[in-house]
Amino acid sequence: MKKFWLLLAGGIAAVILLGNIGAVIGLAISLVIMYFAVKGFMKTDSTAKKVMWGAVGVIALALTASNVPAIFGVAAAYVLYLVYKNWNKKEVIVSGESSDPFTNFEKQWAELKKNY
Repeated sequence: MKKFWLLLAGGIAAVILLGNIGAVIGLAISLVIMYFAVKGFMKTDSTAKKVMWGAVGVIALALTASNVPAIFGVAAAYVLYLVYKNWNKKEVIVSGESSDPFTNFEKQWAELKKNY
């Protein structure tokens, strides 16, 4: 049953990612442009170049803000990563205890009876 839910979540995330792949690419390009604009702005001492780099940075910021749907695509890519990571993960039983809730209840009930 766990694999079914992972498959369902992965399928939905894949559809969302494919639907927003253009926005994700646009977001990546605008973030790279903004990074280089900030880097160029910090490096230069000339006022004209600072104005030019500032204008490029503001334009890149506007491009980044216009790609808000890409956030859903990035989140879907992260969900796909989590599904991939958890696909073959086995449930680990801590310190030899059973995962059966009734067995754990019986053990705890016996401990409570000992204390009183």
